[in-house]
Order: sequence, then C-alpha cells, then structure tokens
Amino acid sequence: MNFKLIFQPEAQVQLAALQGSPGQAKQLKAVRKCLGLLEINLRHPGLHKHKHHSIEGPNGKEVFEAYAQQATPGAYRIFWCYGPAKGRITIISIVPHP
Repeated sequence: MNFKLIFQPEAQVQLAALQGSPGQAKQLKAVRKCLGLLEINLRHPGLHKHKHHSIEGPNGKEVFEAYAQQATPGAYRIFWCYGPAKGRITIISIVPHP
C-alpha cells in the first residue's frame, strides 16, 4: 500500500532548513530517500522502523521513528504517525539524533 505524506509545520521547517544548507547535502539525500521509502514500503529493512515511546502524536496517536541515517554522528531520524486518514502518514519531525 502506498501512503501520502503530510508534514506538520515543524517538519516542514526542518526539511526546508536541510534543503537550504549546502553543507548538508548528504543528510538531505538520506532524508529524501527515507521519506520515499515511507511512501512506498514501510517494511523496508533500511528504515529500522520502531515505536517511539517518549513522544505522543496528534490526538494521542502512536509515534514511530525511522532512520534516515545510522552509524553517523548526528544521524537524522524521522518521527511520524499514521493518519489523519487511511493511506496517510503524518511526518512530525525530522531531526538529527543527539
């Protein structure tokens, strides 16, 4: 099943910041690839998708984390949840791992 991605305002700002930073071209490429996989194949092993327990999504929905990068200092993560409707995924945040 393919999903349509919906971006929360915070995620839009974070993605725009990545796009506007030439020094982060490698990170942007990884984030775009991850977003593409979220659209077409949630079971792709490269996503390393798992529930994230410390934050709650809109309307109390479960939040998941997907890896855009790994084994890299400041590796980017994408936090998302299902909804608001069937076939939709809401991107909550796109941030580097501390």
